[in-house]
Amino acid sequence: MKNAALIIVHFVCAVVLFGVACAGNTQSKLKGNWHSKQGSVLKITDDEFMADNNSPAEDYILKGDTIYTSFQGNQPYTRFVIEHLDDHQLRLQYPDSTKIEFAK
Repeated sequence: MKNAALIIVHFVCAVVLFGVACAGNTQSKLKGNWHSKQGSVLKITDDEFMADNNSPAEDYILKGDTIYTSFQGNQPYTRFVIEHLDDHQLRLQYPDSTKIEFAK
């Protein structure tokens, strides 16, 4: 009975670890050049975020569904909320609450 319980516990742990390891990575989907219908370009690499062609590239942190870029103005981070993300479409809510849709 002890052996069966141990086998079941190990099997469940292995399934959970396998599921987490194979889950899609948000940052890998996020990387690339995104274009909006308005003509703006969003470039995201492993460690830089460029929200417009005229703006300098900024460092960013990804936490859940929010992108925090480096210092701007009085706040330590500028916040962009990811409302929708898949391999070909991205909808972001900018800090001023405007929503822009991008396509790869």
